[in-house]
Order: sequence, then structure tokens, then C-alpha cells
Amino acid sequence: MREKKNLHIQVIVLLVGTGLMMIKFGAWWISNSNAILTDAAESIVNVVAAALGVYALYLSSLPRDKNHPYGHGKAEFLSAGVEGSLVLTAGVIMIVKSVYGFTEERELGAIDYGLYIVIFAGVVNLVMGLILKKRGKKVNSLALESSGNHLLSDVYSTIGLVAGLILLYFFPYTWIDNALAILFGGIIAFSGLKIVRKSVAGIMDEVDEQLINELVRHLNKHRKPEWIDIHNFRVVKYGPKLHIDSHLTLPYYFDVERMHDEVEQVNKVVNDFAGEKVEMFIHVDPCIEEACAYCLMEDCPVRKHALKEKIDWNYSNVIKNQKHAYQKS
Repeated sequence: MREKKNLHIQVIVLLVGTGLMMIKFGAWWISNSNAILTDAAESIVNVVAAALGVYALYLSSLPRDKNHPYGHGKAEFLSAGVEGSLVLTAGVIMIVKSVYGFTEERELGAIDYGLYIVIFAGVVNLVMGLILKKRGKKVNSLALESSGNHLLSDVYSTIGLVAGLILLYFFPYTWIDNALAILFGGIIAFSGLKIVRKSVAGIMDEVDEQLINELVRHLNKHRKPEWIDIHNFRVVKYGPKLHIDSHLTLPYYFDVERMHDEVEQVNKVVNDFAGEKVEMFIHVDPCIEEACAYCLMEDCPVRKHALKEKIDWNYSNVIKNQKHAYQKS
């Protein structure tokens, strides 16, 4: 259900983006402004990126199969990478064209009408960008979030473009137009580079420290005394879906059934945090005597030492491949 809604949102973005692209090229046609052409050219990228986003969201919504046991979520990272590359390329092309524009003679057209159209398109992009970014963060979808960030970067550049076009309206010199186009071509290229960077991070399974911090805080808040520690904690993103590997230290005298119940309860806490079913593989470790110093079980029948310190779980101690340790002062 969630995947279908994401797909419908991206389809709407594609349709609206196509309409805005045609409107922006109309603005360039009547104004003959390279600065407006920069904005219009990026609209082509917006449409292509939205189409890629639709396909990526369709792929990521497909269920796991024998050839893709972890699902198809990585398609979102590939889509974002292509989108970022297109944005970067569009920015560079516009910079090159604008530099060439200093050597050619041309007259500017109806800048005022072009300005009105650019403002209208900017407002539409602002609304769509905010919706996409909010939805992408809510469902952990890089395809939606990158599309939202892309549209919002358009808005930021549009604000500057509008200011520049107002200047151009009162001082209609082509060198001002070309300078504006170079400036916003650079902004567009930089935003594309950031999208590519985030895409590569997802493909390479780079650690999302913020996500792990939020998840560990949630686990720490709902931890049971029996959960002596969690370590070797790793989170992998498959598009909007998460896969988690972890070690959980439990009392060594628990039988298999009790250990299984504790693992299921950890799973439930994680699922409540994510708002959906998370694939989590937990390796159970038996406690050792040194763990008595930070074990919170008050009724432990085999305790060898008194509790000396409660160790709060945090990013630093859960990612290490070792049990927690009491630090003597």
C-alpha cells in the first residue's frame, strides 16, 4: 500500500514536471534569455529524473524473489545516481553555453513575461518539493527524497534567478544574462553532485549515523534488564526497507525458547520504530562474568558481582564487534 502511494506521487510529479518544462521553454522563447534557458534545460532533467523515479519505485515495490532475496530496493539508489548525473551534466552544459554567449551578439526579448512564468513554475516546484521531501523522509525513500531535494534546489535557484531577471529587466545587457546563467548553472551542477554522492553512499552501504543513533535511542528507551548489551549493530538500506544485523547478549542460562522470545521482543521494538516489518538477523551471545558489572537483572540467580554501572547504548558502543565493558575509574 505504501509503495503504491509513493508510485502515485512520483507519477503526478512526472506529469506536472512535463507541463512545467513546456511552459519554461515558452518563457525562454519569448525572452531569448540564457538565464531562463538554464532553468528550462533543467526541466528536461526533472522530467527524465521523474520518469526514472517512477521506474525505480516500481522496481523497489516488487516482492523479494529467489534472484533478489533482499528485494529490489537498491534500484532507488541507482535511479538517484542517474538523476544526479543528469543534473550535474545539465549544469555544466549551461555554464559552457553561457561562456560562449559572451562571444555572440543577440537581443533580449520580453523579460517581464518570462519573469512571470519563472515565478509561477517556482511556486509549483516549491509545493511539490516539500511534499516529496516530507514523504521521502517519512517512508525512508531515497527516490522520493532526492526528487524533493532536486525540486527544492530548483526553487532556491529560481529565487536568485527572479532577482537576476528583475535586474535584467531594468538593465537589459546580455553579459548580465550570461553571468546569471553561469551562476545558476554552477548551483545546478553542485546540487547534482550532492545527489550522486548520496546515491553512491547508499550503493556502498555507507553507515547512516543519524539513523543508527535514532534507532539505538529507541532501543535504549525500551530495553529490558535481560538485554545485557547489543553490539556489532549494522543497518543496511534497500531503498525504503531496512536490513539489520546485530549481536544480543543474554543470560547464559536461558534456554533456546526463552532466547527466541527475547529476540522477538527486540524485533518488535525495532519494527515499532520503523513503522513496518524490518528484516533483522540477531546472533545471541551468552553473558560472561565481566558483564555482571553492568547487568541490570536484579534477580539474576548466578550473579558473581554487584552492579557497578548502567551502560547506556549509543552509536559508539553498539557498532563495535565486542561486548560492552565496565570502565574502572
